[in-house]
Amino acid sequence: MQIPLALRRQAYRVAHHLLRAWWFVRRPDHEGVKCVLNDADRVLLVRHTYGDRRWDLPGGSVRRSEVAQETATREMEEELGIRVEHWYYLCDLLALSYSCHDTLHCFQAEVDDPALTLNRAELQAARWFPERELPAEVGRHVRPILARSFVLRPSVRGEQADA
Repeated sequence: MQIPLALRRQAYRVAHHLLRAWWFVRRPDHEGVKCVLNDADRVLLVRHTYGDRRWDLPGGSVRRSEVAQETATREMEEELGIRVEHWYYLCDLLALSYSCHDTLHCFQAEVDDPALTLNRAELQAARWFPERELPAEVGRHVRPILARSFVLRPSVRGEQADA
């Protein structure tokens, strides 16, 4: 039996609120990934069904048994239906997010096929934007990560340097 989409989205919202409360009490160290996916001169941004609803880079939390690059691959498959084989390391960002100390490992990849299969419970929308024409309402880490991506972009440098 398939759980209705509205109920799955509500479960993500409740889980997000519970996680924020846990982070407020515990103030843990947390690791996550943010992924810059490019299709030629376009970049993919997503809107989640929970938390901050501004346009953001896709990503997710690193599991205990994973390294960050594995998380990037897993999250893109789960959320977007995209399989990425070659990641380029961009940077690590340190941030205080929802009372936890967050280390965001940032990666970039060129996609071969821009077609997406969204996890509709987790993502409200996903859209390819021209790199120089981003929407006004973006998450707080989007512009700094993309600025780093523009400088270090593998396709511009002409080199391959998997993380």
